Amino acid sequence: MRNLNAIILVSELILNLKSGSLFKVGPGAGIYGAPIFLPGFMLFLLLLSCDNSHVSPAPGGIPSIKLQPIARGLTMPLAISHSGDIRHGLFIVEQGGTIRILKNGTVSEKPFLDIRGRVRAGGEMGLLGLAFHPKFSENRRFFVNYTAPTGPTGLQTILSEFKAGDDPQAADPASEQILLTIQQPFTNHNGGQIAFGPDGYLYIGMGDGGSGNDPQGNGQNLATLLGKMLRIDVDAAGEGKAYGIPPDNPFVGNKNAAPEIWAYGFRNPWRFSFDFGAGLLYVGDVGQVDREEIDLVQKGKNYGWNTMEGTICTPGVDPNCNRSGLELPLIDYPRSKGTTVIGGYVYRGNAIPGLSGVYFYGDFGSGNIWGFRYDGKSVTDQRLLLSTRRHFSAFGEDAQHELYVVDYAGEILKITLKISS
Repeated sequence: MRNLNAIILVSELILNLKSGSLFKVGPGAGIYGAPIFLPGFMLFLLLLSCDNSHVSPAPGGIPSIKLQPIARGLTMPLAISHSGDIRHGLFIVEQGGTIRILKNGTVSEKPFLDIRGRVRAGGEMGLLGLAFHPKFSENRRFFVNYTAPTGPTGLQTILSEFKAGDDPQAADPASEQILLTIQQPFTNHNGGQIAFGPDGYLYIGMGDGGSGNDPQGNGQNLATLLGKMLRIDVDAAGEGKAYGIPPDNPFVGNKNAAPEIWAYGFRNPWRFSFDFGAGLLYVGDVGQVDREEIDLVQKGKNYGWNTMEGTICTPGVDPNCNRSGLELPLIDYPRSKGTTVIGGYVYRGNAIPGLSGVYFYGDFGSGNIWGFRYDGKSVTDQRLLLSTRRHFSAFGEDAQHELYVVDYAGEILKITLKISS
């Protein structure tokens, strides 16, 4: 069971023979460039095929690392977060609509939050993001991003606020207040990450709405929230909205642009994070045909999709595209080296001083983890740190800024130092 690619191909063949149809694979298919629907049988094989990571040496300025398993048995985990208080443990988002707490090496049997009845899950849909208010210890407020059905066949993204009670280990499902709904034209490229920035505002990553090649042109259309990084104020309601618009958002006052937009031109900014040490916002924007990319996102900038994919003109759209005014990624890599970039975090913990300032990112398709340093002008020390057979869906950090990786097959792993024997 060690050759995962062979397993998946065989299982697809069996299912295709039964159904007489093929999965939708290729441009715009799946969160991770995988089929839009991952059959239960394939997921079962995936769980059986989990293997220990194979360490690749990391010479130079970055110490060698390894992955230490700390939790198993989760169901399609997509994200990991913390409340700001180490005593609360880690909160793990499961795609179907539950959030579980990992504390003292044990995953809670009873969910912290269970909204499975409200969530439409599968493929790129589901409970996709979680962010705790910076003052959660005082106000018990937290926020989630999920997809939900609308009408008989429609889909929408919902950004909601919930509250935990006096016991921070349990949330009240009845406390939901919907802040924002965004209609989705297709079932893929939903984005889903949410995070508070060092400015106290909530940032929301939205994909371009799906299909392939952004057929509705959402990435470059400032009138829609799709294909954007959004920034809102959850502490002050605005005119006709359940949230406020920060006055320094770049398109405030532009009647042709949505005031929530912070930056635009994204395909599917699946995972992003702030480096609070440097105040920078890193985004992993999932590629389509040729390139995966990591962007350094700044106010009002245009990151190119669908004019560009990474550092090249988008294949099949315009081979001689006009690149003027477009922001190039910090790094990109060809999809021959991996499919579906998983944006990570800059290490700011204390356990491994040699990793300080290293930005970690990974890839769902290849199971690789890379790292680099960014000095404000250029990328240095970029290298492959680990090569595994895993399917990473997210990185995360705890309240002490130690880093973790989420394996979609159901496991949480901690990034630790590899000590040479």
